[in-house]
This record gives sequence, C-alpha cells and structure tokens, in this order.
Amino acid sequence: MSTLLGVHDLHVGFGRDPQDNEVVKGVSFELAAGKTLAIVGESGSGKSVTALSVNRLVDFGGGRITRGTITLQRADGTAVDITAADEPALQRIRGREIGMIFQEPMTSLNPVHTVGAQIEEAFRLNRGLGGAAATRAAREALERVRIPDAAQRLKYYPHQLSGGMRQRVMIAMVLASNPRLLIADEPTTALDVTVQAQIMALLAELREELDMAMIFITHDIGLVAGIADDIMVMQHGVAVEQGKLDAVLDNPQHDYTRHLLKAVPHFTSGRAVRSDGGSPAVAPIVTVDNLAVRFPVAKGLFRRRSGAVHAVDGVDFDLRPGETLAIVGESGSGKSTTARAILGLVKATRGRIEAKAGRSGRPVQMVFQDPYASLNPRLTVEALLAEPAIAAGQRVDAKLRQRMVFLLERVGLTKDALSRYPHQFSGGQRQRLCIARALMLNPDVVVLDEAVSALDVSVQARVLELLIDLQHEFGLAYLFISHDMAVVERIAHRVAVMYAGQIVEIGKAAAVLGAPQHSYTKRLIAAVPAIERRRQHFSVDVTQVPSLVRPSGFEPPAARWREAGEDHRVRVEEVA
Repeated sequence: MSTLLGVHDLHVGFGRDPQDNEVVKGVSFELAAGKTLAIVGESGSGKSVTALSVNRLVDFGGGRITRGTITLQRADGTAVDITAADEPALQRIRGREIGMIFQEPMTSLNPVHTVGAQIEEAFRLNRGLGGAAATRAAREALERVRIPDAAQRLKYYPHQLSGGMRQRVMIAMVLASNPRLLIADEPTTALDVTVQAQIMALLAELREELDMAMIFITHDIGLVAGIADDIMVMQHGVAVEQGKLDAVLDNPQHDYTRHLLKAVPHFTSGRAVRSDGGSPAVAPIVTVDNLAVRFPVAKGLFRRRSGAVHAVDGVDFDLRPGETLAIVGESGSGKSTTARAILGLVKATRGRIEAKAGRSGRPVQMVFQDPYASLNPRLTVEALLAEPAIAAGQRVDAKLRQRMVFLLERVGLTKDALSRYPHQFSGGQRQRLCIARALMLNPDVVVLDEAVSALDVSVQARVLELLIDLQHEFGLAYLFISHDMAVVERIAHRVAVMYAGQIVEIGKAAAVLGAPQHSYTKRLIAAVPAIERRRQHFSVDVTQVPSLVRPSGFEPPAARWREAGEDHRVRVEEVA
C-alpha cells in the first residue's frame, strides 16, 4: 500500500529561539492512503502542533519547523517536502489535498456570513464553481453530511445551528475539495455523545467513500478504537509508543500508555457504580417539584410575544445528603437550565424548589465547566476564594484565611497558591481552585455543571477521586450534570435522564445504566464509545429532537409514569 504522507524526525519550536523551545521532538510516522492514524495524548503533549505542522499552519501560530521532513505524495504522482515548500505551493496543497477540521467550529466559521456563502466560497476557491453551480454544490454537500432541509439551512448563520450541525458544515466545506488527507483535531470533544457518534459515523463513511486518509487528534482513546488503524501516543512532544491500534491497546508497552488507558473511564453498563451514598430514609436536602422554565419568543416588527421556549417542563426530583444525582442528556435537553433554576440564576415559570438552609445559610454552590472563564484573571487566588465569603457579609480575617489554606490543601494545592493568578495554574489545578471556592461557605449541595468534561482523562480521574473524597469528608450532596456516561457511572448514585426539557427516566445508577427502559436512554447508552467495543459501527441516530418552541397558552399533557423496579421510574412514551 502506497505511502501518502511520511513524517521523519519532526522538530517544532516556538519563540525567538525555537530550537531551544521545542514542543515536538523527533516525531516520525507514515500514513497510507485510505488509512487512519490516531494521535493521542494529553494537553501540551504536542499532538495538535504535530498535526498543524503537516500543512504548515503551525507557522501562523508562532511555530517553526526546526528539523525534519514532511513528504506528501501528490495526486499527480509527484512528491513534495512540505517543510521546504513556499507559501504559494502550500496554498495549492491546503484544502485541496489536505483538509482540516478543528475542535470548535464556531471559531472556524465567519459569524457575519451565512453557512451557504461560506461553503460556496470553498467550492469557488477549490473547484472554480460560481453562481448557481456553487449554490447547488453547497446544497448537495450539506445533504451529503445529512443536514435536513439543506436548501433552507444554506441561509442560516452559524449561531443559528447546533454544535453538531456546525461541525457538519465544516465537514461539508472540506468536501468541497475532496482532499486525499483529512486532519481532524478533536472534532467531537465539545459534542454530546449521540452527536459525537453521528460525526464519527459520517467521517468513517466518507473515508471509505473517498478513499481518504485521516489523522485523528484526540485525548479519548475509547473514541479512536472504532475508527483508527494505527495509533501514536505522545507525551511532552515525544512519540512514546506507536503501532497497530489493536497491538497498542491490547498490549501497551510504555508506562504512559498504560497510565492513559487506566485513566480512561470505561463504561460498563452500570456494573461499576458506587455502592456508598445517602440513605433513602434521610429527608431530602433539595426538592424540585413540577419545575418549569420558559423563555418568551417574540416575532414581527413590534416584537410581540408569539410563544415560549419550554426549556424545562414538569421536572421532579429529590436530592439527599451525601448523594450524587447525575442529570444526563444532550445539549438543549434542559439539564443546565434546571441547575441554574435551583441556584436562582434563571427564574422558574412554575413549580417549587426547596433547598434547605444548612450549615452556612447558603446551601447550594456551583462549579462550572470552564475553570478559566469562571476565575477573574486579574484577581489572586486569595481574592477569588474570599469572594463568596465577602458576598455573604463576612470579613477577610485570619480565620477566613485559615479556611482558605485548609481547603487548598484538601484539593491538593499549597498555601503558596494564594498569591498566584489563575493563568499560573494548569486546567486541572484551576478546576481544583473552583472546587475550593465553592466549598468556602461550607455548603450542603454543590452543583457541578460539566465540571470535568474539559479536562484530560488522567486529570479528570484525579478530580473525580477528589470529589468523592470531599463528599465523604463533608457530607456533600452533588447535582452532577454531564453528557459523559462513563464519568456518570463512576460518580453517580442515582441518574436522571433529560430529553426535550423533561425527565424521561430516573432511578438508581445501576438500574438506569444497566437496564435502560426509555428509548432515548437506550440511544444515549448505545452511542457511548468504548475500547472494549473495538471496530464498532458508530450508530447514526437520525431521530430529531422535537422543537421546544410552543405557542402562547400551550400546556403539555400531564406525564404518565411506570415503575421499572425499586427506585426506578420511566416516563410512558406517547405513541405517534
């Protein structure tokens, strides 16, 4: 099988003296036509820099290839050393022979142009199409990536599409040139598990259809188990292990590879759930009864109210001391809105939320997904930790500083951290700071909204262990919001599944994850990637989530439930 791409002894550095600041150190690999190489590793391992070097995009980020060769076999049979190519030659290669999909499509798409205009531009630049021909090609590209109502979607702006739809638009733009090599840099990290499965299925199908080679960058080894032929594990800029996928995953030789595999949360369909937890006999500390949250929709010149988005509709659950209730579901399912309503960050339209004031009088605190966005970069850690106390009317005195030091030590940081700023910490350390800040007022309940989803797998594992330790030590109750079923299995005692603003299944974690009853819960679990399901066929779930926009005065019918076992309830599905 012919080699499409050959990388030999690649070194990449940054700064004024790149040879002394190398982040990629002697990486070599070969990729054959139609094959997929997975490059895995944690943040800072050099995997994305390696990928960006293949088409010299690293040049635009301050990087420079200091040594090595990157040889591409072009479609006309000639070979080109990309490291020595000039910019005009690179422009002929980028897009046309090497396509690229980035992690966050919103930053890759122009917000002031319709997606149709942007896809048409790709066809104009790469194939010379214009006018009606470019529009027709753009529509066909959207249909090819399974975007419904493609002709209408061409008129949409990026912000009007979901994350999964935007990523499909990026793939459609790549298809404008039918590249022989596609580089996908964490293309599904920000997506829900079912949408992630759809994108992976689409990429696998396009690879077969176009005989396209692929470099897939990820920190999720379970994800690549279903699509990669070869794998390269990177740490600190070095390829510490590489080879055939099955050989590396079944018999890893390097300590770091074994460490990564051990850290990956393996989903076991409810067999590995926690056995500790709150007692059902204990009175709930949070009670949510018939909660509804609606946002008005206005239309017309005078912006008259025409209806409402039923973001949350008729949600009920209890949370007991020492217990973790996980709320799972896709983006837009209402899980984060439910959490924000409990905290008073959004106003409930209807229903009762009772959070008993316990030790602090402020029973509920929150930890958000992005720790860097949650921490003011201009404040020291001491000032950040003092914020909740000051808001509660407390003075910053020796006793409060003593609690700061105590909590920093409990989350694995030292007293020295008090004088430092957020940018001086890693992502995992920043999330530990957010956890410490949430505990400053000694709350009874902590809401964790996708609090570990942005972390590398080994850091994620350590933070989950920390959360469990703190729960035992302080008797905390957690409301844990996530779309990662493997993480949920590791930390949850009970699970509530949300779909289209409603809870459709709730019960003990072992029952919900091990014997799902609702069709949506089954779809969620079927889409979970796993190393154990090697060479799985990613399920393409084309079920459309119903619109949550309802006309004024609309009230949904009362929910009907059936018991599926002890502490396991399932919403009765309406027959279409």
